[in-house]
Amino acid sequence: MPVADPAALALRAIPLLDLTSLGDDDTPATIERLCAAAEGPGGPPAAVCVYPEHIGTARRALDARGLSRAKVATVTNFPDGGADVERARRETRRAIAAGADEVDVVLPWRAWLAGDESVARRLVEACREASAGRVLKVILETGELRDDGVIRAASLAALDAGADFIKTSTGKVAVNATPAAARVMLEAIRERGRGGFKAAGGVRTVADAAVYLALADEILGAGWADAAHFRIGASALLGELRRALAA
Repeated sequence: MPVADPAALALRAIPLLDLTSLGDDDTPATIERLCAAAEGPGGPPAAVCVYPEHIGTARRALDARGLSRAKVATVTNFPDGGADVERARRETRRAIAAGADEVDVVLPWRAWLAGDESVARRLVEACREASAGRVLKVILETGELRDDGVIRAASLAALDAGADFIKTSTGKVAVNATPAAARVMLEAIRERGRGGFKAAGGVRTVADAAVYLALADEILGAGWADAAHFRIGASALLGELRRALAA
């Protein structure tokens, strides 16, 4: 999709980013570089998203650069989306104790597909309680749920169980964020009258970001997509947006 004003789109999108590094080989130096990238034109992203063992490193690195308003997000029950409610609860509680401002937890999507919807709801409710009032994002893994009706039902269930955001994907499966899944999720948010949306996995270009922002504007109205309601989880996208600013 051609973007009429890439620079304006970039200024809008940068503050909505969850700048992400979830590599198995991430080191403290990797996370320090990620946080260094958060400083630059367009202002800081909404958050940096890292594995739980890097929460403290991320917080220190952001604060050292005067980026204290950027949140530190982490992941739990990730990436497998297992059905062990107590494990997910413990991981979430530990993440909060380590200083996470936001937690992205994977819905037990295999259990959902197998018909055990109750365990998915219980897991989200447990992580809602363990998150101690911090922002809780629930990753649906829409590329595995596939069917629009299934995505809608999982979206509504996650919101009803206390999710602050519903998120498309882990970025660790074959099919991640898609506009079709985003539309279903945004319509579920409109139906419930609460919650936020996060696109993650494969969002790499200015045009990609424009698609998801346009969907949010269409379904929930201009002005809805602020950092309290809308995020894009990505790594390479920040560089693309800054290049659009400089063009």
